[in-house]
Amino acid sequence: MGRTKKVGPVGRFRTRGGASLRKARAKIEIQAKASYECPQCARKSVKRIGLGVWRCTKCGYTFAGGAWTPSSKLGESVKKS
Repeated sequence: MGRTKKVGPVGRFRTRGGASLRKARAKIEIQAKASYECPQCARKSVKRIGLGVWRCTKCGYTFAGGAWTPSSKLGESVKKS
C-alpha cells in the first residue's frame, strides 16, 4: 500500500479523485484505524471489526458504536437524554 508522510493512507490513490475527497477519506481512515479506550476495562485497545461494531482486544468486550469512531455525536446526545 502506497503512503507518504504528507498524504498518509490515501497515498495509494495518487492524483485520482481530487484533493478534497482524498483529505476527507484520510481523516475517516485515520479515525477508523485508531485505538480507542474501552468503556469496560478503560484500556486503549478498542478496534473496529465492522461497520459500527467495536471490540476490545484485551477484555473481549464487543459493543455497537459509530461507523468510524466508537461513539458518535448522535449517540452521545441519545445517551444524555
